[in-house]
Amino acid sequence: MSSAGTAAPPAPPTLSTGRRVAGVGLATASGVMVAVQSRINGELGVRLADGIAAAVVSFGVGLLILLVLVPATPGGRRGLAALRGALRAGTLRPWQCLGGVCGAFLVATQGLTIGALGVAVFTVAVVAGQSGSSLLVDRAGIGPAGRQPVTPNRLIGAVLTVLAVLLAVGDRLGDPQALALALLPLAAGVGIAWQQAVNGRVRAASGSAMTATLVNFTVGTAALLVTFAVDLAVRGRPGGAFPDEPWLYLGGPLGIVFIALAAALVRFTGVLLLGLATIAGQIVGAVLLDLLLPTAASHPGLDTLFGAALTMVAVLVAAFGPTRRP
Repeated sequence: MSSAGTAAPPAPPTLSTGRRVAGVGLATASGVMVAVQSRINGELGVRLADGIAAAVVSFGVGLLILLVLVPATPGGRRGLAALRGALRAGTLRPWQCLGGVCGAFLVATQGLTIGALGVAVFTVAVVAGQSGSSLLVDRAGIGPAGRQPVTPNRLIGAVLTVLAVLLAVGDRLGDPQALALALLPLAAGVGIAWQQAVNGRVRAASGSAMTATLVNFTVGTAALLVTFAVDLAVRGRPGGAFPDEPWLYLGGPLGIVFIALAAALVRFTGVLLLGLATIAGQIVGAVLLDLLLPTAASHPGLDTLFGAALTMVAVLVAAFGPTRRP
C-alpha cells in the first residue's frame, strides 16, 4: 500500500484481444516490408561495394522525406512541440530518443551481410537476438505498455519462433563463414526490441508516430554519418557506383512505414508480441523473396516453408495468451 499523500502510479490499461490481434496483423505486414527493405539495402550494398554507404543512402532518403512531411502537417507540428515540452519537463529522457542508433545498425548489417547470407539466414540471426531481448525489455517495462510478465504463452511463443527460424534455414547454419557474419544481425536483433520500446515512448510523449519516426531517422542518420566518416578515413571511397534503378532507393521510405507502425502499435501489443508479429512477417517475406527472386545466397526448401508456418503458430500462441491485468 502507498502511504497517505503518496499517489500510486496508474496501472496500464488491460489490452483487449481484438486490439492485440489487429496490432498483430499490422505488425506482420510491416515485417514483410522489413524483408523487402533487407533485400533492397543488401543489393544496394553490393552495388556500392560498401554496406555502410548503402545504410547512409537508405536512412538519408528517409530523413529527407520526413523533414518535408512532418513540419508540413498539423499533427507533425503539434508532435514536435509536444516533444520539446516533454524533454524540457523531464517526462521524456534524452536517452529515450536514441532508438535510431539501433535502427541504423540494423540497416548497416543489411548492406554488409545479406549479399553473402541471403535474406533468410539474415532473418534467423535477427530473430534470435530480438526474441530474447523482447522478453527482457517487456519485463523491465521500458516500452509504453509498461511491465509485462513473462507468461507461459509469451515464453512459448518466443521459443517456438527461434525454433521455427532455425528449422527454416538450418541447412545454412553449418557454414562457419555464415555463422561469423550472422553475429552482426544477431546483435542488431538484440537492439531492435529496445528501439521499438523507446520509439514507443517518444510516440507517447509527442502524440505523433511520424514525429517519433523523424527522431529515429535523425539520430540514425547522424550515427551512420559518423560511422561512414570513419570508414572513409580507414578504407577510402567505396569502389562501387550509384545504381540507376529507382527501386534500390526505396529502403528509406519502407523504413519510415515500419518505424511509424511500430511506434504506434507497441502500446497495444507490448514489445514481445510486436517483435513476434514482425518476425512472422519477415520470415514470410524472406521466404517469398528467396523463392520468387532468388540470389546466389538463397535456396529455400521444404524446411524453410515448414519454419515459416511454425513462426505463424508461435505468434498466435503469444497473441492469444491471457490478457494482461492492471
